[in-house]
Amino acid sequence: MDFLKNKDAAPTRRKFLSKAAAATAGTAALGFPMVSKAQTTTLRFQSTWPTKDIFHEYAGDFVKKVNDMSGGRLKIELLPAGSVVPAFGLLDAVNKGTLDGGHGVVAYWYGKNSAVALWGSGPSFGMDANQVLAWHYYGGGKQILEDIYKSLNLNVVSYLYGPMPTQPFGWFKKPITKVEDVKGMKFRTVGLAVDMYTAQGAAVNPLPGGEIVPALGFPDVSKVCMLQSFHQCSEQFEVLFNKTKYDALPQDLKHIIDYAVQASSADMSWKAADRYSQDYINLRTKDGVSFYKTPDAILRNQLEVWDKLIEAKGAENPHFKKVLDSMKAFAERSCRYGFDYNVDYRMAYNHYFGRQAAPAKKT
Repeated sequence: MDFLKNKDAAPTRRKFLSKAAAATAGTAALGFPMVSKAQTTTLRFQSTWPTKDIFHEYAGDFVKKVNDMSGGRLKIELLPAGSVVPAFGLLDAVNKGTLDGGHGVVAYWYGKNSAVALWGSGPSFGMDANQVLAWHYYGGGKQILEDIYKSLNLNVVSYLYGPMPTQPFGWFKKPITKVEDVKGMKFRTVGLAVDMYTAQGAAVNPLPGGEIVPALGFPDVSKVCMLQSFHQCSEQFEVLFNKTKYDALPQDLKHIIDYAVQASSADMSWKAADRYSQDYINLRTKDGVSFYKTPDAILRNQLEVWDKLIEAKGAENPHFKKVLDSMKAFAERSCRYGFDYNVDYRMAYNHYFGRQAAPAKKT
């Protein structure tokens, strides 16, 4: 990345003035306001994604917006996962000031308090990722997350943004047709999705996304992808700042960060619609991947497993129950509004493309 650099003051004047004339000129200059360039604040960030991962690209998009809007007064330098700490070590590194900030997902901090994984894992009472962000900023979620971080004595400031599309159920050697097919399968996932898949009989290894298969590398391992799942259907990204560093910033730079988060959220969703749809075509036509819709029986089983999981977690963790209650109240009204008000877009799509667009196969 290219960064702005402070430049020296104006070049030395030619030495044609006498000492007396120079003194006079210096005195006269006092009548004009001094023009100074504000000092640049540099923050070192790390993402939890490899360089070639589109998630790291999203992190870079956010950084560029902040750097551009600040006019050089605030410069964020972004490093990929593992440059300073492993992906799962990001939160602690930002808390301690080893890093000034970072880019990841809240579910990665599941080991510190299981409640944070509700910002990404599970069905979210029917909300999609954008509705979860609406709940976070307008339904009380932001304050709850701040309270959780304070209870953990974490010196961080958190911003959530970027509604992610639903993650597939998984990549397999052959289609999954029933719940029993999941038993014994090896899975990589994070957060409460670990508990969900474990309850369905899978052997789960919690790993950050970038450490399992390189971006778009799944076709080299498996040729069957099962689409649709409730394990991570409403996830979003998190931008973290060390609170001490953040609090030291001038108010106008904090506002720039606020608006860069909002702009990045919209930009990311637009880019995802473009890039993922093209990747979907390429995976089917060039890489020979067969896509199947996850059977409804498996999806219903996920919901049943989830109900038992959140009941147990809520009974042992007050923060967990507080998140659930707040999220559920917001989902009941926001989802009802959305279902009642929004037209069925699939009807229009099928009207124009139904004969030529092959949907994901059914098992």
